[in-house]
Amino acid sequence: MKTLTFPTSHKTQLMDISNEVREAVITSGIKEGICVVFTPHTTGSVFLFENADPNLRRDMLTALTKIVPADEKYTHIGDNAAAHLKSARMGASVSIPVHEGRPMFGKWQGVFFGEFDGPRQAREVVIKVIAG
Repeated sequence: MKTLTFPTSHKTQLMDISNEVREAVITSGIKEGICVVFTPHTTGSVFLFENADPNLRRDMLTALTKIVPADEKYTHIGDNAAAHLKSARMGASVSIPVHEGRPMFGKWQGVFFGEFDGPRQAREVVIKVIAG
């Protein structure tokens, strides 16, 4: 198991962590199985997304803001209800098949960490590669 710890620099942002996931799979030595990528945060998210066009990341954040606006009146105590709702919508984990020692990403696919309540000094993502 590998834990990534990293800072975020914006209130909301999408960070491509595909290379770190790929490296964790390769260094695990597991040739066939599954890779689980998980974040323990309730205002952050892990999900699969298109990784070829960086502009699409901004489009995703804009769309999420339209779906879950920050200036809406929520009953949550605190000022980060929108961050919790965005995180829940996007999910906390993904599972990726491992074949021949590599994660089976689609051609334009990557693993992203979504920050919805930043900036933060330390966000965590856990990567677990399981033989199977």
